Amino acid sequence: RQSIPLSKQVDYYSTVYENLVQQLGSGGAQDHVSKSLFVVVIGSNDILGYFKSGSDLPKNTTPQEYVDLMLLTLKQVLKRMHELGGRKYVVAGLGAIGCCPSQRNQNKTSEECNEDANHWSLNYNQRLQLMLKGLKTELNDFDYSQVDTYAAFSRFIQTPAAFGFREVKAACCGLGRLKAQVPCVPISSYCSNRSDHVFWDLYHPTEAAARIFVDTVFDGSLPFADPVNVNHLVTT
Repeated sequence: RQSIPLSKQVDYYSTVYENLVQQLGSGGAQDHVSKSLFVVVIGSNDILGYFKSGSDLPKNTTPQEYVDLMLLTLKQVLKRMHELGGRKYVVAGLGAIGCCPSQRNQNKTSEECNEDANHWSLNYNQRLQLMLKGLKTELNDFDYSQVDTYAAFSRFIQTPAAFGFREVKAACCGLGRLKAQVPCVPISSYCSNRSDHVFWDLYHPTEAAARIFVDTVFDGSLPFADPVNVNHLVTT
């Protein structure tokens, strides 16, 4: 199994846009697409791949070079989407990657977060903010809400009881230490109450965590959504 690269996803969107032009005409397609909301959630797998145990990526490029390349690639993609009529974007920053069960499991002496992975997730988020502000200045009619996934999910990890969570380290579904040595597959065991876990499997949040996160960024304010929240972006 393989994820579809972001550039390929935009290729598919390009085909959809061409079909809209045929159906609605150029002006009609542009009007339709300009009111649409494009949600861009990308980058977590890249950071996980870099900091994965045994990865060869650190041998070939520094973390800063890697993050810069991620942002350059995203910038090029967003500019292409803008050329294809996209005007409104929800762009998610990276979460506390180093605190997911897979990264904690790599720490053989404790179950603490991988602070290197967290550091470069924050570095990416800070540079993402600068890049989006630059695009806002460079492009006409480029509106966005940058979602601070890191700040939102860090609250769950630091003060879990305030959000109804009891387990922040282990996954709900998986096998082995922190249920992070084997992913959530048919032979895996799962927790009795997924609602009190922050993580469903070795990478992804539970529905309970995701629901609080979405509510936070949809109607929230700084630092969770910048410069506007998702609700404001949709209605303007």
